[in-house]
Amino acid sequence: MGMPVAFSGGADFSGMTGNRDLFIADVIHEAFVSVDEAGTEAAAATAVVMTMTAPPGAPVEVTVDHPFIFLIRDIETGAILFFGRVVNPST
Repeated sequence: MGMPVAFSGGADFSGMTGNRDLFIADVIHEAFVSVDEAGTEAAAATAVVMTMTAPPGAPVEVTVDHPFIFLIRDIETGAILFFGRVVNPST
């Protein structure tokens, strides 16, 4: 897509974050479409995973075996950026 530097340690996102040590580690996109007699339901979500150029910390293992709700909020302002729920974590 003409932006390989954004995916390397040479990226500079300091204009957005003030931190020069970030780069894009991954881009995840998921889409859902359901069509039946009642109509059509569709949704899509894209996430960009930013990583520090410093070595990552030890991974944390999490077991998700029951429904739950979650939210993503801005640490500085406390504003809720995204709210969601997982109804069936086995799918």
